[in-house]
Amino acid sequence: MTTTTRKTPTSRLRFGTARADITQPVGIYHRMWGAASHDKAAGVHRPLFADALALFPISGDGPGLLRLLIDLVGLGKNELDALTQSAADASGIPAQNVVVTFSHTHSAGMMTPDRIPLPGGDLIPGYLTELNAAVARISRKAVDGTQEATISYAKGHCGMAANRDCWDDEREIFVCGYNHSTPADDTLLVGRVTGTDGVLLATLVNYACHPTTLAWDNQLISPDYVGSLRETVEEATGAVCLFLLGACGELGPTNGFVGDTAVADRNGREVAYAALSALSSLGPPAADFAYTGPVVSGATLGAWDFAPHDDTRIDQSSRMNGGLFAVHLPAKPMPNPDTLSADLEEWETRWQDAVNEGQDETARNARAHAERARRWLARLRHIPTGGTAPVHCTVWRLGDALWITCGGEPYSLLQTELRRRFPDETIFVSPLSGDMHVAYLLPRDRYGLGLYQEEPSILAPGCLEALIDAIAEKIQTVI
Repeated sequence: MTTTTRKTPTSRLRFGTARADITQPVGIYHRMWGAASHDKAAGVHRPLFADALALFPISGDGPGLLRLLIDLVGLGKNELDALTQSAADASGIPAQNVVVTFSHTHSAGMMTPDRIPLPGGDLIPGYLTELNAAVARISRKAVDGTQEATISYAKGHCGMAANRDCWDDEREIFVCGYNHSTPADDTLLVGRVTGTDGVLLATLVNYACHPTTLAWDNQLISPDYVGSLRETVEEATGAVCLFLLGACGELGPTNGFVGDTAVADRNGREVAYAALSALSSLGPPAADFAYTGPVVSGATLGAWDFAPHDDTRIDQSSRMNGGLFAVHLPAKPMPNPDTLSADLEEWETRWQDAVNEGQDETARNARAHAERARRWLARLRHIPTGGTAPVHCTVWRLGDALWITCGGEPYSLLQTELRRRFPDETIFVSPLSGDMHVAYLLPRDRYGLGLYQEEPSILAPGCLEALIDAIAEKIQTVI
């Protein structure tokens, strides 16, 4: 026997959470997909939520950490900065300790200024004002409601996500779709949050899969699979379920890009059942699984039981430190804005001509190309000059767990490599904490293949490996 104790990763802290319904109004700008024929949302599949998590040291000292989980694809820099400041002002937590991440649902539209002139875009400014007010309310409520709590972590697996770097043999091109020949990271992490009285306060679920079940044929506002995931876990546990998207640059649903909301609900239930399975593996809070000795029976048996944490384990699980930092990564040459503007005008003209002539497929393709140009133009405003671009990250030690966030959309190599380098650590990775203009961070060997993710990325080969090294270096300072 190599060990007589199997530790249950644990965080002891002060914890508070609050939720707001942030569902957009029907009729708001909705089109996220270049191939979509509609512009405005025609209805609501499931509500969108914003969740606030206030986390403080068990002693109550220190500025604490505020995590905001928002059911949007993301926000532009100015809009995100305003939201962060609203939360900071309301909660009393410094803005550098307010971290916003997104479920990244592609069925909630892009709430960015470049969309305001488009059909339904006139509703965006009012929606953002209401969003900021809602986030301020739940940030204050989460802080006011903090109480001593224990988070117990467990690992599970879920096969809903698949690699989506798919080679089309017939056309000899890469497409973004189900690739059954390359394994996907199926790691799922859960956190069970309990109060001192043993009452379940919340469940955390960290899983890496693009919320792209619903695509161009869907005209409904939706959190995608995240909605039924939360609902299923909440019905089973009686407590709020908080979803933290993992690093999923190359991961999407095996069954995705559809218009049928029942598929999104089914995908969510698949993740939920995996999360509930992992939760069921946990013993009592603040206890490790320990060998208690032999028992003579028909055989001499080895008995194990859960043992409450001793003073050493209590101290270990009560640590809380970390913070925000930036990693400057190599950037690619940027496209010319004048060329992009000309491309946008040309593709919109082609789209309108094709519509007038009843050429549906030609119209769809032209509109998709126009969308690509429009996105680049919006992002260029926030891309720095000088050959590098900052990606903002946080590393926080919460007892036995590391909570990590980064900007952009990294491939899952970020989390698999960090977990390989630090096998004794429980590591929650959340991307999309700002820096949306960065787009994707690909491994070096995925450049030059014609993958979709390379086209919108502003970063050069080696960016993801440099990010991993920088985060690993920061981890060394907190463990």
